[in-house]
Amino acid sequence: MSVLETKTKPRLAIMNAVHDLPVLVARDKGFFKDEGLDIEFVTTPGMAQVTTSHSVKFDSVFDRPLDSVYNEGGIDQYRMCEWGIMKRAVEAECSGLRRRKIVALGASMSKFAIAVTRDSRYYEPEMLKDKEIAVTPNNGSHFTTLKLMEGFLKPEHVKTTAAGSMPKRIEALKQGKVAAVSLMEPWISVAQKMGLRILIESHSTRSEAASDDLDGKTLAAMFRAQARAVKEIEKDPTPYVHYFVRETGGLLEPHEFQAWRLLHAAPQPYTRERWEDTYNWSVKWNMTVAGATYENIVDNRAWQ
Repeated sequence: MSVLETKTKPRLAIMNAVHDLPVLVARDKGFFKDEGLDIEFVTTPGMAQVTTSHSVKFDSVFDRPLDSVYNEGGIDQYRMCEWGIMKRAVEAECSGLRRRKIVALGASMSKFAIAVTRDSRYYEPEMLKDKEIAVTPNNGSHFTTLKLMEGFLKPEHVKTTAAGSMPKRIEALKQGKVAAVSLMEPWISVAQKMGLRILIESHSTRSEAASDDLDGKTLAAMFRAQARAVKEIEKDPTPYVHYFVRETGGLLEPHEFQAWRLLHAAPQPYTRERWEDTYNWSVKWNMTVAGATYENIVDNRAWQ
């Protein structure tokens, strides 16, 4: 009997704290239970954890741990960078894989930064012309790097490469294997502690994806719980810094984490205008396939 046939309650993915902090807080403070939800939380490897293997597959996003678990029915709902969710939703539809719809603009506006060594001769983004920047291909660090760099360089001069997890790419930078690295928290804070120099940074919004197994009422309750958690985090993020510090494996002390970078808001419907802007941008950069439509990929059933 398959996982899909035996499961009895919604399964929510938890990966990197920078993406999932509202879910973690809502879980630990009982906000999901207050909404009458009985949820199973499934932890999947993320590129922020110090323990994540550098051998995460890059050839196909659907071979990666979270995507593999989703495709096999092990989770029903998850969140990633806005473009990454869009790519997966569009290409799963094309490939006959388990469907997922964009069901919300997510709660976490994760900070990404491009960093160089302290003694680097690169002092501004445009000086990285034709120089390799280490990213996670087809994930937030990749997409946000393109977003940051396209204001300074023509697309053909923006060069990205894979160098593994956040700690692996910092090591590659120190060894001179790459010119710069794209990082998210807590690794921006780690980089600053190590003396690396930040060239440019930006917030990067999440999107929420869900299977057809979750109805609008259930999703609405999940998003209300996240919205309640957002209020707690925005009021004072200090009690939740430990989620980030743990991901560094001892490289960061709580007081060294730059909590001012955290930004959250309640989940919102994913609008047609946002779809058109973001999808067309993704196709322009050859980050996903053309031909998808708002009607096929987006489902705001939590608000209907």
